Amino acid sequence: MGQQFDALTDHQIDFIQTQKLFFVGTAAQSGKVNVSPKGMDSLRILNNRQVLWLNITGSGNETSAHVQQLPRMTLMFCAFEGAPEIIRLYGQAQVLHRGHPDWPELIRHFADTRGARQLFLLDIELVQSSCGMSIPFFEYVGERDALKRWAEKKGEAGIEKYWADRNQRSLDGAETHILALTGLADDQV
Repeated sequence: MGQQFDALTDHQIDFIQTQKLFFVGTAAQSGKVNVSPKGMDSLRILNNRQVLWLNITGSGNETSAHVQQLPRMTLMFCAFEGAPEIIRLYGQAQVLHRGHPDWPELIRHFADTRGARQLFLLDIELVQSSCGMSIPFFEYVGERDALKRWAEKKGEAGIEKYWADRNQRSLDGAETHILALTGLADDQV
């Protein structure tokens, strides 16, 4: 059954690296809790206490707004094939935009991806494993390419305009600072 760890074990690292899907949970002090599914080969384990994930432009920007207010984050991984297993990573996160000094070094962990919006660096405080025996089996059949095609069609200027129009505030009205932290001004997009 469930166990807790201070850091990722080798088994947990191997398990996470084989997953095609993970979930991110964040919340500010008040307002809505956000849970988002993530895919697209967007997660890297830097060491047994730190993970990095690439956030691609999407319809909302809740995670960024939440982490800037309250940096707690949970990542969850589920086995949808093989032995049942769930792993949750609890910790403190930072949101890094293109204007951040560490962006050039950290973005190198990922393939060049049009629409790359932010990086999230999670410092792990607790790893929890649980059985996952109630999770159904699902068969992985491939990646969707719709978001990549959308971003390619928009181009960089179109994505930046999308950020200005749709990604500056959370559902609860909190600022994401995406333009300022990316080095853009409202009049540039």
